[in-house]
Amino acid sequence: MAAITSTANPRVKALARLRSRRERDRVGATLIEGHDELQLALAAGVLPSELWWSPTLARPEQHGLLAAVRSTGAEIVEVSPEVFQRVAYRESPDGWLALAPSPGRPLTDLRPGPNCLVLVAEGIEKPGNLGALFRTAEAFGADAVISASGATDLGNPNVVRASKATVFSIAVAAAPTAEVIAFLRDYGIRIVVTTPAGTKAPAEVELTGPTALVIGAESTGVTSQWLAAADDTVVIPMHGQVNSLNAAAAGAITLYEANRQRAR
Repeated sequence: MAAITSTANPRVKALARLRSRRERDRVGATLIEGHDELQLALAAGVLPSELWWSPTLARPEQHGLLAAVRSTGAEIVEVSPEVFQRVAYRESPDGWLALAPSPGRPLTDLRPGPNCLVLVAEGIEKPGNLGALFRTAEAFGADAVISASGATDLGNPNVVRASKATVFSIAVAAAPTAEVIAFLRDYGIRIVVTTPAGTKAPAEVELTGPTALVIGAESTGVTSQWLAAADDTVVIPMHGQVNSLNAAAAGAITLYEANRQRAR
């Protein structure tokens, strides 16, 4: 098939429409942009339906990824640099963009183990922070990440990018807060909430058993539902002039402490 060189091509327009969450939800798909991200997604078992690539933008040493994608049965679509710029999210794209099923599964499909570590993110809408939480959770051995807010867009391509595609390699689910709390209770998982009103530092709380670490949005923190359900509340000690950290930083600190305790 000849390379697509016109930005007016109907397929190019259809791909560009996936910038809209409504369109992504309609087709049940998201975009994975970047050579490294796509490579990690393939390693996690993701089966893309299409790969859009621009040989001019892709570095020669990366071309081996083409065979790996082709072996999954994905359609390979070659495009000009101008077309790739039209569909890409990055300011300096590297020539790799795949269409793949959106991440996430029903909450009831999760099967937490007896010593599980779960990260709960409530109301975090900034793709960069949410993606960073996935990446950190995967790095520190969390078993699952649960989004406790219907507003969260797990399939946002910027979440995929910020997560370095770990949104595909860790168990991910989304559900309303009340359902998440009930789910954790059913599995006997202790709820540890990070909040400025916390009573202990992370190192003072036992995090080696089945534990859910709850992180809230930067502007509002966790809701009263989580504070009422908490078995423990933790606060991150700070000595500067600011009184809070963003969600990604707070999540990284508490996940690190949980990992430290478990490694011990």
